[in-house]
Amino acid sequence: MTKKKNWNEWKSIIEGLLFAAGDEGLDVREIADVLELDWRVAEELIDDMKDTYAKEKRGFRIAKVAGSYQLTTNPEHAPYFAKLAQAPTRGSLSQAALETLAIVAYRQPITRVEIDEIRGVKSDRALHTLVAKELIHEAGRADAIGRPILYETTKQFLHYFGLSALRDLPDAERMVGEIDLEAETRMLFEKLEEKEKQITIDDLPQSSNPENDA
Repeated sequence: MTKKKNWNEWKSIIEGLLFAAGDEGLDVREIADVLELDWRVAEELIDDMKDTYAKEKRGFRIAKVAGSYQLTTNPEHAPYFAKLAQAPTRGSLSQAALETLAIVAYRQPITRVEIDEIRGVKSDRALHTLVAKELIHEAGRADAIGRPILYETTKQFLHYFGLSALRDLPDAERMVGEIDLEAETRMLFEKLEEKEKQITIDDLPQSSNPENDA
């Protein structure tokens, strides 16, 4: 028999599970299996959590997407997230974000789990940052258990690194089939530095002195 006094503890665990699952989410039976509860009880817990978040006007909510539950941000706060996701600069990309971006760039399309396996750590936050800055985007779902999201780079990525196409990535062909995250990240960083150093005649300040125009 389910004891009411355990509900807060179970809800805390569910919250942590959904946070750890990230974009992939978890369906109610997966959550029930972890908690060793009947799936109907797990669903009741989740519904109770959703109501609590709404009543307390929390900064996140639980959404059901393609049969799986995900922990997402409050859509009412979208304008603030848009301000946070202003045009990227080199300084705004952390090492984790740059590593993750290098993996996506050289191995796309790729899932979060595959990225985590290459990096050896969770990449949820880095992926969220890159999606917010429009450097990568969701490009469908993989034909695998759970239908995980696939990530690819965007046109903004090409513009950001001064590339006309993905084939212009440094040493892209040499990297196919290899796992050399350090080298990929370094080359991507060097490509960004190279772009930032490029100055055209249009970038130079124009003189307002007629004598200099003679």
